[in-house]
Amino acid sequence: MRWWFSIGAVFVAGAIVGGQAAGIAAPQPERQPIEQAADREGQAVDVELIIAVDVSYSMDMDELAVQREGYAQAIVSKDFLQALKAGPNGRIAVTYFEWAASNDQKIIIPWRLIDGPETADAVAAEITKTPIRRASRTSISGAINFAMPLFDESPWRGLRRVIDISGDGPNNNGVPVTMARDAALEKGIIINGLPIMVKEPSFSTMDIENLDYYYEDCVIGGPGSFVVSIKERDRFKEAIRTKLLMEVAGRTPERPIVRVAAKEPRVNCLIGEKIWQDRWGR
Repeated sequence: MRWWFSIGAVFVAGAIVGGQAAGIAAPQPERQPIEQAADREGQAVDVELIIAVDVSYSMDMDELAVQREGYAQAIVSKDFLQALKAGPNGRIAVTYFEWAASNDQKIIIPWRLIDGPETADAVAAEITKTPIRRASRTSISGAINFAMPLFDESPWRGLRRVIDISGDGPNNNGVPVTMARDAALEKGIIINGLPIMVKEPSFSTMDIENLDYYYEDCVIGGPGSFVVSIKERDRFKEAIRTKLLMEVAGRTPERPIVRVAAKEPRVNCLIGEKIWQDRWGR
């Protein structure tokens, strides 16, 4: 059973400065009593956040550079640090990896603790110093499946576990994205999306119209999950900052949740696979 709702600008006061937000919710999973033990060991964090970044060839080098800069600048921003300190533990754990095909993921930053300006600066520096790369195919499902076991490797225990996934096209490689999404939701993991829609759809790039609907209906899920779409290149960094602020704050909208039990996705969740098959026959 799934629950869906739209998210307005009620998440973080003043945070919605770029992009558009929408979200869906699933029943709150029952968490194991790990928080008290983690507190005793000083390992409790407000969120364990995995940032999964698309580096497929459909992303041009400028987009990849702006994406990197956007995450680095957001992590050291005043707004982010204020949201960080407002949490019950005042710290988060984060890891950052890049992905393309179903068997192509590269961890840029292994698990790091961010608890203030110094640790934020260190993580931002790690993000920016790694050379930018590009690779073939787009496997959102591969990214989700790669991310899930990373939570087991984290030395920290979060009140929430979140995968923050960005991309500019639908899944066209690996298992169907809904299978990976549902497996993550069963583990109590939240998935948020950052669909990048700054270019007009074209035959050569696998872009689709309404990529934001695709992310809403096929990719994201979990309590308070949301999408922030980027439709203008000059709002790229603002949208990334907005998304991270939401994730750190862990806010959910004060709006009634509407049950839609058998709602059909507005976009075919296998559209990427179909386009690839129609064009290249494999």
